[in-house]
Amino acid sequence: MIEFPGGAFSCMVRNLSATGAALDVPGTIGIPDHFTLVIQTEGSRFFCHSVWRKDRRIGVTFSYLQQASASTTPPDLLG
Repeated sequence: MIEFPGGAFSCMVRNLSATGAALDVPGTIGIPDHFTLVIQTEGSRFFCHSVWRKDRRIGVTFSYLQQASASTTPPDLLG
C-alpha cells in the first residue's frame, strides 16, 4: 500500500531489494514523489522517493525503514 498525506493507493511490490523496489500501480497520476510504502505482511514501512515512472510502474529508492507503529510522515515532510 502506498500512503501519503491525503490519500493511499494499492500496489504490487516487484523487484524488492535492500535499497528500493519497482511498484505496479493502477496509474501514476496522483501519487506524489515522496510517500510511505507499507508492506503489511511484514509489518514494515519504507519512506520512498520515486526515481522513475513508466505506464503503471514506479521505481523507488528507500530513504529508510521504520517500524509499523511509528509515524507515517517522512522527516522531510515534517514542518
